[in-house]
Amino acid sequence: MKALVLAGGTGSRLRPITHTSAKQLVPVANKPVLFYVLEAIADAGIKDVGIVVGESADEIRAAVDEGGFTGLRITYLPQEAPLGLAHAVRIARDFLGDDDFVMYLGDNFVVGGITSLTEEFRSGRPDAQILLTRVPDPTAFGVAELDEEGKVVGLVEKPAEPKSDLALVGVYLFTPAIHEAVAAITPSARGELEITDAIQWLIDRRRDVRSTTISGYWKDTGNVGDMLEVNRTVLETIEPMVAGDVDEATEIVGRVRIADGATVRGSRIVGPVIIASGVEVSGSYVGPFTSISERCRIEDSEIEFSIVLPGSSITGVRRIEASLIGRNVEVTPAPRAPAAHRLILGDHSKVQISP
Repeated sequence: MKALVLAGGTGSRLRPITHTSAKQLVPVANKPVLFYVLEAIADAGIKDVGIVVGESADEIRAAVDEGGFTGLRITYLPQEAPLGLAHAVRIARDFLGDDDFVMYLGDNFVVGGITSLTEEFRSGRPDAQILLTRVPDPTAFGVAELDEEGKVVGLVEKPAEPKSDLALVGVYLFTPAIHEAVAAITPSARGELEITDAIQWLIDRRRDVRSTTISGYWKDTGNVGDMLEVNRTVLETIEPMVAGDVDEATEIVGRVRIADGATVRGSRIVGPVIIASGVEVSGSYVGPFTSISERCRIEDSEIEFSIVLPGSSITGVRRIEASLIGRNVEVTPAPRAPAAHRLILGDHSKVQISP
């Protein structure tokens, strides 16, 4: 079995962060989301991985190479534009050959990995196996319709009127039968080759399409809110470790990881929190569910439930929460507004000014 990882999207829902960085490389608990995907693939015993890349190809290649995934044989597959998941399968045809494969969206996060899913697929080997989960707003996802026996009878991409609340998670398993389906479909009204259309093609021809509904944690990290929630989930699992330079005036509470090379002075850190190497924290409060990346500086400030990317500084600010702060950002207090009022009033005016 091979793996096909999709990392070519533009990340429009995470702008402005993704104007300068690939969305798959935004860190969760100080590790890129894409790395969790590759680790899950390696844990499932898969060695050959094709990564579909777009405009951010060089950045993704550099990050993965630096990540040390020596146990994986990685091939980069250029995609000229994000033209749909089925289009990614089409351009990966030569790489995939006649092997079974798992397709994993590079910005999706599944707690627990995919090992049990791949084992289930290998034992039964249906033509396609999809992963489903219940969501409050199915209109934002591909949606599956099951019959009374739990068999997949229909798939629709982002329907206006969903027939169920079962959304497709960004993990799919296929035999080579999917290539015939991908070759047969045409672009949707969105101008994309939809993987839901390809799977529906298999269903219409009575091919074996199965589903697994998960009750565990899954998130598409395509927007800031979901990214912060994934960060929260991962931080809840970290083991405490204080390897950095922390003075006696600092209070550490709960599950906190402070990397070697970090410096903390006169501050209060309430976990779960992770602080990377090269970070300087002084006279500040860092609250639960916060990740601070390399070379950041937090001074005389308060922050919680946030992600701070490398090289940024926060000075004299109260208070930051539920925020995603990009690379090399400077956050400082705004200058005080002047206390005086300047008025130009016409005849017979009435003006009320707050004291």
